[in-house]
Amino acid sequence: MLLDEFRSHDPNDYIAGFPDHPHRGFETVTTGRMRHGDNQGNTGRLGLGSVQWMTAGRGIVRSEFPEQQEGLMWGFQLWVNLPRSDKMTAPRYQDIQAGDVPEVVLGPGARVRVLVGNVDGVAGPVTNVATEPLYFDLHLDAGASYSAVVPSGHNVFAYVYQGDAHVGAAATSIARGELARTTHGATLPVTAGAHGARLIIVGGRPLDEPVARYGPFVMNTPDEIRQAFADYQAGRL
Repeated sequence: MLLDEFRSHDPNDYIAGFPDHPHRGFETVTTGRMRHGDNQGNTGRLGLGSVQWMTAGRGIVRSEFPEQQEGLMWGFQLWVNLPRSDKMTAPRYQDIQAGDVPEVVLGPGARVRVLVGNVDGVAGPVTNVATEPLYFDLHLDAGASYSAVVPSGHNVFAYVYQGDAHVGAAATSIARGELARTTHGATLPVTAGAHGARLIIVGGRPLDEPVARYGPFVMNTPDEIRQAFADYQAGRL
C-alpha cells in the first residue's frame, strides 16, 4: 500500500522520532536501526539488516525512534493491507535479527537476502502472512541478471535503492529512487546497470476488496475508519 524510504545524515531530520501513534487494519514491515515500544508492553531494537513485521490487527499504539549507523539513518517501511477477515485480529510482532535472514548466492555477481517468500528452496523467516507476500533484497554486480519467480496472480514491484537496473520483460530502466510495477507475471527479470544495483522486490496476492484509508488506519469502509478514531480517542486500542 505504501513504501517509505527514510535516509538522512542530519539527526535534525528524525531526532524526534515517531512518538505514540495508533494503527489498525494493516501490517507494517520495517528495516533499519529502530527502537520501538507499544501500549501492550512490547519493546525492541532493530539492528542493521534486521526486519520487523508488525500486524496491527484490531489496534495498537506504538512509538518508533530511528537511529544512525556510522552517521547515516537509513531504512524502509512498507505498509501491507490485511483482508477484511483479518483486520480485527490480535496484534502481533515478528522481529527477525539480521543473522536470521538467509542469503542465497544466485550466480556470478548476484545474491539475495530472503525476508519473506522462497528463493531456490530457501524460505524467509517471516511466516503466516495473509497476503502470501514475497520480499527480497537483491544485490547485483554490474551487468548481472536474475529472474525472480513470482507466484501466479501476485502483483509485484521492484524499487532501486542503489545503482540502476533494467526490470521486467520490457527491460524498463529504473534508477536509484525509482519503482517499477508488474502484475500477474510468472517471473520478474532484473539486470543491473553499469554500476551495479541493489533493489527490493516486493509482491503479494491482491485482495480485491474496497480500501478506506485515513492517517494511520486502513479499513474497508469510511464507517470503519470513523469507528477506529472513536476507539482510539476512547482508549480502546
